[in-house]
Amino acid sequence: MSLCLEDLTIHKSDGSQLFEPLNYALGSGEILALMGPSGCGKSTLLDVIAGHLSTEFNYRGSVYLNDNRIDQTPAHLREVGILFQDDLLFPHMMVWENLAFALPNSIKGSNRKSQAMAALKNIELSMLAESFPDQLSGGQRARISLTRMLLAKPKVALLDEPFSKLDKALRGQFKDWVFEQLKQADIPALIVTHDDEDIPNNAKVLKWPWSKQYA
Repeated sequence: MSLCLEDLTIHKSDGSQLFEPLNYALGSGEILALMGPSGCGKSTLLDVIAGHLSTEFNYRGSVYLNDNRIDQTPAHLREVGILFQDDLLFPHMMVWENLAFALPNSIKGSNRKSQAMAALKNIELSMLAESFPDQLSGGQRARISLTRMLLAKPKVALLDEPFSKLDKALRGQFKDWVFEQLKQADIPALIVTHDDEDIPNNAKVLKWPWSKQYA
C-alpha cells in the first residue's frame, strides 16, 4: 500500500498559501512525521487527505492511495483512518457498540458483536465491553479509539497530535502501543505534531518549512 502526495498545497480563501507544493510517497508500514508550528497547515493537510477540508480553504495537487487518486472521492469511500486529539467515541453507545459501528458493512448480524468483543480481548479491555465512554479513563478511551479506527480496515492512518491530551506517564506507553498496532496493520501512517517526543524512532520526519527538497 502507498500514499502519494503530488504537488499538494493549500490556500486560504484570501489566496494566501499555507505551504509550498509538497511531494511525498509513503509505503506500507512506513511512518511520516510532519512537524511545524501552529497554523502552518498540518491538520489542514490531513483534512485534504481524509476529505474533510473546510470551505475556508482550497487545495491544489493530487492525493493517491495505492495508485488511485482519492482527493476527488467522497470521504466515506476513501478508506482513510483518522486518530484525533479527542477520541470522538459515541457517548450513547457502549464500548463494544462503538467498535462494532466501525466494522465494514460486509460483516453482518451477530458477527459484528463477536468481532468487537474479540478486538477488546486483544487489547485486554474485555471487562469494559458494556461500559459507556464517560466511564473510561483517558488511556482506555485512547486505546478504544485507535482500535475502532483499525477495525474499519483503513488503507492509510492519519494521526492528528493524538498524544497531546494524555498525561506524561501515559503518553510514552500509549505512543509505543499505537505504533506497534500500526506496524501490525502494515499500512502507511502520517502523524502531524510539534513535539519530537511523539515521533517513533523508525519514522521519517519532515520539519518546517516543508519543501520539494525533502521528497
